[in-house]
Amino acid sequence: MAKDYYDVLGVSREADTGEIKTAFRRLARQYHPDVSSEANAEERFKEINEAYEVLSDDDKRARYDRFGHAGVNGAGGFGQGMGGFGFQDFGDIFDIFNSAFGEQTGARRRAASRGRDRRVDVTIDFVDSVTGVEKEIEFQRLETCDICAGSGTAEGARPTTCGSCNGSGEVRQVRQTILGSMVQTGTCPNCGGKGTIITRPCRNCDGSGRKRKRAVLNVKIPAGVSEGIQIQVRGDGDAGEQGAAPGNLFVVVHVKDHPYFKRKDNDIILNISINIAQATLGDRIHVDTVDGEVALSVPPGTQTGKVFRLRGKGFPRLRSDGTSSGRGDQLVYVQVETPTQLSANQRELFEKLAETFGREIKPQTGGRGIFDKMMDFLAGDE
Repeated sequence: MAKDYYDVLGVSREADTGEIKTAFRRLARQYHPDVSSEANAEERFKEINEAYEVLSDDDKRARYDRFGHAGVNGAGGFGQGMGGFGFQDFGDIFDIFNSAFGEQTGARRRAASRGRDRRVDVTIDFVDSVTGVEKEIEFQRLETCDICAGSGTAEGARPTTCGSCNGSGEVRQVRQTILGSMVQTGTCPNCGGKGTIITRPCRNCDGSGRKRKRAVLNVKIPAGVSEGIQIQVRGDGDAGEQGAAPGNLFVVVHVKDHPYFKRKDNDIILNISINIAQATLGDRIHVDTVDGEVALSVPPGTQTGKVFRLRGKGFPRLRSDGTSSGRGDQLVYVQVETPTQLSANQRELFEKLAETFGREIKPQTGGRGIFDKMMDFLAGDE
C-alpha cells in the first residue's frame, strides 16, 4: 500500500506551502543517498520527492486530497524529466545540494589573511591613571620580511602557478549521483587555495613572508583609565599575509594600589584621622590630593564619619573615544581618634573636663550612626 504523502513529509493536512517545502528540504538533506548512511536512504529519498511533487502543486494536491493516490495517477511516478525526480524547479535542487555538499560553485582563490591581533599588559601607578601617561611597551609580533618584502620567495625568484588547479585555487571533482553527474568544487590541497607555489622560499622567513621581531612602541594611556581597560592601537598587531591588512594591538591596563587613595567610580576616597581636640574645637588642616595638598576647614563638633567633598579632585570622566570630560570629586572621610596613652598633665585636664560633662549615657534616637554610613559606603550607596 502506498504511503500517505502527508505522513511521508511529516506535516499535517492543513500545512501551507512553506511548511511543506521546509519539511521536504530537511528530509531530502537527511536521506540523500550521497550523504546518508542509512540502508534505505535511496528508497526513502524517492518517497520524499514523490510526496513533495504532489503536495507542492495546488492542482495535484487538491486531487490527492479528494481521491487519494488514484486522483494523481502516479503523478509522482519517476519517469519524467530530471532523471525521474519531480523537483518543481532548479532552486530546489541547488538548495539541497548546497546544504549537503557545501557551496558547489563558490570556491575561489583564497585571499591573503589579515594579521592576528596582539595583546600587551602594562601596569601604571594610581596617580598616572588619574593624570594619564605615556608608556613604552615591548612585545613580539610578526612583521613583513625585510628580504622578500612579504612575497615569501628568494631574491630573484617568483611564485609559480599551481599545477593542480592551474592558478584558480580550487579543484573540481565530478561525482555520479542518482541525479546524474554533479560537479563539486573545493580548495586546492596543493596550494591551499592561493593558486601559486613557492619553489624557492626566502631563507630569512622560510617562505612565510613574515618574521617574528621585537617591537617597541610608545602608547598614550589617557587620563581616567580604570583597572582592566583595553586600549586599541590599530595596525600594530601582526603583519598580514602578502600585503593583507595588519592586526591590531590591544593594551590592557593594570593600576597599582595606592597607599591611602582608593577609587570609587570617578571619585577618590581618602580616610583621615583627627584628634579629639581638633574635632571638638575645629581646625584648619591640609589633606593630600593627586594634585597636591589642599586646605580643609574642620568645623567645631566634627563627628566620626563626617565626609568632606573636594570638588574636581577625582578622576577625569573618560569617554569611549579616549577623551575626558570633567572630573569626579575627592571624598574625605573623617575618623575622630581617641587617645590611648596620655601624659599626666593630659590626664588631669581630661578628668577636669569630664567633671563638666557628667556621666549620663544617652541612647541615640533617629538619624543614622557611623555604622550605618559605613555600611552604605561599602554597599556603594554613599
